[in-house]
Amino acid sequence: MNEVRVTVADVSAFKRQALAWATAQETPQSGFITLLNNNFIAYPHDPFPNRLFVGAKRVISLVDSDPFQALHDAHRARPSYLVGYLGYDLKNQLEDLTSRHPNRLGFPDTYFVEPEWILDFVDNDVIIQGEGDVNRVVEEVRNYPHCPVGKGGKTHIIQCRVTPEEYMARVRQIKQHIVAGDVYELNYCIEFLVENAVLDPLATYDALNTRSPMPFSSFLKLGNRYVIGASPERFMRKQGRTLLSQPIKGTIRRSKDPVEDAALRARLRNSEKERAENLMIVDLVRNDLARSAETGSVRVDELFGIYGFEQVYQMISTVSAVLREDLSWTDALRNAFPMGSMTGAPKIRAMQLIDELEVSRRGVYSGAIGFVTPDGDFDFNVVIRSLLYNAECQYASFSVGSAITYDADPAQEWEECLLKARAIREVLAG
Repeated sequence: MNEVRVTVADVSAFKRQALAWATAQETPQSGFITLLNNNFIAYPHDPFPNRLFVGAKRVISLVDSDPFQALHDAHRARPSYLVGYLGYDLKNQLEDLTSRHPNRLGFPDTYFVEPEWILDFVDNDVIIQGEGDVNRVVEEVRNYPHCPVGKGGKTHIIQCRVTPEEYMARVRQIKQHIVAGDVYELNYCIEFLVENAVLDPLATYDALNTRSPMPFSSFLKLGNRYVIGASPERFMRKQGRTLLSQPIKGTIRRSKDPVEDAALRARLRNSEKERAENLMIVDLVRNDLARSAETGSVRVDELFGIYGFEQVYQMISTVSAVLREDLSWTDALRNAFPMGSMTGAPKIRAMQLIDELEVSRRGVYSGAIGFVTPDGDFDFNVVIRSLLYNAECQYASFSVGSAITYDADPAQEWEECLLKARAIREVLAG
C-alpha cells in the first residue's frame, strides 16, 4: 500500500473538502464512504480517529450467511482495513427474534467493504493510503470545491410516529412488564420522520456537527442512503486482546449560565435513578464481555463518569476485559451485539418487547458503525443522535429513546427524548 503525508494549513477545512470530493466519486467502486469524526474532543480511552474511508476495493458478501463468520473469513483471507456497520436487526440472526415493521429506509442489515483509500487527519497533517496514485488524490482534493457549510436544505415539517399521550401510555405499559418480572429495564425508542425530504447530506452533516460535536460522529454514504451521525457513545473497541465498552445511561441538559450548568452536572451525578439505570447496563455489559473474556479479566474501570458535550451532560461508565485466546475479534462483537445500552435487560426478553411496543424498525439506528484494522483490532460506535436519509425516496428518519425502569416518570422520559432529538430537529427545521 502506498502512503503520503502532507501538511495543510487547516486540517478541518481539508477534511471537509476531502469528504466533498469523496462524495462526488461516481464509479461503482467509489460509491461507499465513511467518515469517522471525533471533532477533536477529548474522551476517556480516546475517541474515534479522524479518518475517511473512500470507495470499495472489495465488498464483503454478507447475504444469506452468518455475517460475523463471513467478516471473519474475509478478513482472514486478506487481512486489511474493513469499514461498515452492523444494523440492529442483526439480532434476528443471533437469536430467535423477528422485526415486524417495514424497512422504510432501505439499508441492508449490515454492510462492510475493504476501502480503496484511507485518509487520516492528524494535527496539521493528512496521511493518505491506497494502492493507486496517492499524490493524485492529494491534488484532486486540493482542487475540489469546498463542501457546503451550514443549513442542509429547505425547512422541513417533522412528524413523530407517536403522540406524547401514546408515548406515556407505552411507558406505563413497560412499567407493568417490570412489575410482572419480564424485564427490569427496557430502552424504548420513538421515531421522528420527514417525508418529501430534500437534504444536502454534507451541509446537514456540517450543521449537525457544528451544533452538536461528538467524539464518535460519522458520515456514511451507501448509494443514495446516508447516515448523518453525532454519536457520543462507544459500543466496543479492541486493541490487542483488550476489549473496552463505554455504555451511556444518564442525560441532562446543559446551561449557558455557569452556576446553573454546574448544578445540572451535580444533579446528574447524584441522581439515584440515573445511577441505577447506568449500573443495570454496566452489569449487562459485564456479562456480555464475560462471554468472550478470560476468566476474572472483566473489570469496571470507571463507574458513573460525568462528561460534558455541547448540549448535554452524559453519565458514562467504562468496562474492559481480556479476549480469550481461542476466540476471534468477530466472536467478541457477536457475543455483545446489540449493545445493552440500547436494549435493556434481560436482553432477549427486552428485544422481544421492543419489537412489540415500538412502531418503527430500528435498522441502522442503535446498531454500530466502525472499522477493523489489518491486525484485527476494531472500534465501533453506537448509532444514536443520527439522521438516516434515503435521497431516492426522500425519506429522513431519526430516533431517540431512554431507559425505562420501575421509577420512570412518563412525562420526564418524554422530555428526555425531546432533549436528545433537539439538535437534529433544529437542523431540519432551520
